[in-house]
Parts: sequence; structure tokens; C-alpha cells
Amino acid sequence: MTSQQPGSGGVNLGKVTLSKTTPSVTLTKPGDSHGVMRVNLNWSQGKKRGLFKRSGAIDLDLACLYELSDGRKGVVQALGNNFGSLHQPPFIHLDGDDRSGQAAGGENMHVNLARPEIFKRVLIFAYIYEGVANWASADGVVTLFPTVGPQIEVRLDSPVDGARSCAIALLRHTRGGLTVQREVRYINGNQRAIDEAYGWGMNWSPARK
Repeated sequence: MTSQQPGSGGVNLGKVTLSKTTPSVTLTKPGDSHGVMRVNLNWSQGKKRGLFKRSGAIDLDLACLYELSDGRKGVVQALGNNFGSLHQPPFIHLDGDDRSGQAAGGENMHVNLARPEIFKRVLIFAYIYEGVANWASADGVVTLFPTVGPQIEVRLDSPVDGARSCAIALLRHTRGGLTVQREVRYINGNQRAIDEAYGWGMNWSPARK
């Protein structure tokens, strides 16, 4: 599904929405060198949808698991202040932490695609750190903004309320280049459960932010 949006200077910017019928798209081809891709998470503030309780707003966090081509693995997330780095491994950086969904720009992660072959796979996910696990009311959407090609949108639809985490999109490098595949897989558990579901094989310990 593709839609056209007017851009600055009269340039039309395309937007591809990944769905169950169109689950993947090529991000880079072999030999490509792109700039920094922004990954944005936005969700409803929920003031009229019952997300706000006396304990405060839902805290939905953007994060990713990564595996580099040299075998290094890790996580980029606000928990434990693992914000990453853009110009050295893992070449992924999380801007900050929006604790309530009230920031107009949501949460943003940046992926350095100057050398896409550095990445073996990157799993973009979101988790509910605090608040009721109500994905339907959160109405979340993740948008990838590559420097080349159309925007790529993944909506957090088909919600499974009660699940704490959602694996959103999987970036994978193959001989054909770097592709992004829609996941939208709700998981009853935290980062360890996501790891187990995708066979990342990392050791986890409790952390706070």
C-alpha cells in the first residue's frame, strides 16, 4: 500500500505501509551507502481513551535488539541507559525517553546506514514500561525515514492486550541487501521473552531507567 504526500519544494514523498499482504520491502541493495535512517515511534496520549490513571500515563518505549556481521550482539534501549552510538558499534542511537507519549515527536532511534553490510539483523520493538498493557488504546505506529526511498510505516494493529512487548519490524541483511519485514508480534514478557522468541541468545539482568 503506497500513498503520496506533498513534500517541500514540490517533491512528492512516497509512503509504504507494511501489512500482512505486503510484509516486506528492500531498504538497501548490495553496495549501497545511505545516510542515517530515523525510526520514529508515536502513540496516542490516551486522554480520552482511559490510558491515564492515578498512577500516571502509559510509558511505551522504543528499543531494538541488534546483531552485527562480526557476531556482536546487544540491545539499544532506555533501560540501563543503553542509548547506543551512531558512529561506532552498534551504529544505532536512541535519542531519549518519552515517558508519557506527550512529546510531539514521539521517540526516535537513528540507524547509520553508511555501511549496511555491518548489520546482520536488527529487531525493532516496543514495550510497556509502566501503565496498563492496552495496545488498542495506545494506537501506536512506527515509521522508518530512510534517506533514500519512501517512508516505511508499520502500524501496531491486531493488538493483544495484556502483552507487555511487541516485536515490530525486522531488518535483515542478505546477499540481496538489507530488507525490512513487518512483524507486529505481541509477546507476553519483557526483553528476555523477545530474545527467546527470536533466538538472540543474550544474557539478561534487571535494569531500570
